[in-house]
Amino acid sequence: MSDDLTLLVLEGDGIGPEITAAALDVLRAAEEVFGLPITLTSAKVGWAALEAEGSTFPESVGEAALAADGVILGPISHNDYPPKEEGGLNPSGEMRKRLDLYANIRPARTRAGLPSPTGKTFDLVIARENTEGFYADRTMFLGNGEFMPTPDLALAVRKITREGSRRIVQAAFDLAKNRRKKVTAVHKGNVLRVSDGLFLEEARKVASANPEIEYEEQIVDAAAALLVRAPERYDVLVTTNMFGDILSDEASELSGSLGLAASINAGDAHAMAQAQHGSAPDIAGQDKANPASLIGSVAMLLSWLGERRDVAALREAGMAMERELDELLAVPDTRTPDLGGPLGTAAFGAALAARLRGRRR
Repeated sequence: MSDDLTLLVLEGDGIGPEITAAALDVLRAAEEVFGLPITLTSAKVGWAALEAEGSTFPESVGEAALAADGVILGPISHNDYPPKEEGGLNPSGEMRKRLDLYANIRPARTRAGLPSPTGKTFDLVIARENTEGFYADRTMFLGNGEFMPTPDLALAVRKITREGSRRIVQAAFDLAKNRRKKVTAVHKGNVLRVSDGLFLEEARKVASANPEIEYEEQIVDAAAALLVRAPERYDVLVTTNMFGDILSDEASELSGSLGLAASINAGDAHAMAQAQHGSAPDIAGQDKANPASLIGSVAMLLSWLGERRDVAALREAGMAMERELDELLAVPDTRTPDLGGPLGTAAFGAALAARLRGRRR
């Protein structure tokens, strides 16, 4: 590989530093085995940044992210941050807006040896629109999408655009081309006739341009129920921001645990690895957290970079990380406590790194 890669690492809050350290242990092993010239830089976000610089997301972090080839973001405790006026910005939301990371890609699949609550075997991906919808920090150019005209009246604005809808649906169809060639557009068009109607209009346009991909539409409550009853029927689901956030957590729990839920936030020029789960401050510093979700997210980031740069070593490294992660999770003795195993966070990362080094090419 000729060009160096620069990845910006943001540890986050709570268990963030622990699982990020484990993920970096695995990344360094992949770097050695596959000859990846990766430079890691770091910056503070969250509580550490608020204490040091008066903001949970300093302006310098946004600038560093724009300059990097990719970002690794640990879990954050943004629900506990002070108001925006007091420096409490959501680093995840800020990254998604500033880097235009419109596609939140969240796979959910069952693994050998890890039972699903449904008893079913499935492999699906949810493509969630990431930059608009009902998310109050992403709906307005100036101000906030939630407001109170009177002390007894609260309102929220939902933003759906043709461009935002088109590009997330296109991302879903691109995913389906390399999978089982089926896309399900999830909506609430029977109630949100204008906004979800617009989303569906664009989805149908993309579907008509890709006739080789099977396309269907499904109301969100039906999709939530069928994820429990028959998750194997799905391949790629595409939906708006809030629906995607909720359904992806459901799908991940049904696959075995939210602790396994990897995700990538991607745009046309930038991408960020981020675990789906939160910062779990109740177990922070105890070496109990499962780092699998962030490790899987880093693997997705390498694969994304490999596709964009057409670099086979990056794609191979990402796939190898996922394979070795699956094999480690298949054995009860090499799991973390949340999955009934004995390994701590650091030991799990070290074990996975050792497996990667053991398969040196």
